[in-house]
Amino acid sequence: MMKLKKWDVIDHLKTEEDMALYFDACIEEDPGDGSLIRAALGDIARAHGMTQLARDTGLAREGLYKALSADGNPEFSTILRVIKALGLRLHVEVARH
Repeated sequence: MMKLKKWDVIDHLKTEEDMALYFDACIEEDPGDGSLIRAALGDIARAHGMTQLARDTGLAREGLYKALSADGNPEFSTILRVIKALGLRLHVEVARH
């Protein structure tokens, strides 16, 4: 009998470049409510290490899990702190329709 392992994106987020490309794609595909961005940050945070991220942001680990969960509603300042602590940067450009 073949055993299957549950697919988890964090198994594929090995480098900072992987994380940046994933985050960029999620920003691009977000439906406008921030849910995909929040989920991506949660995935990247897990790949990076939530304990280290808590230290780097000065936020509680449990608070980060909650804020970046599917039901989370983090303040924008929290999102910015997480992005910075993960070594990522937001990029803005003119949208071409």
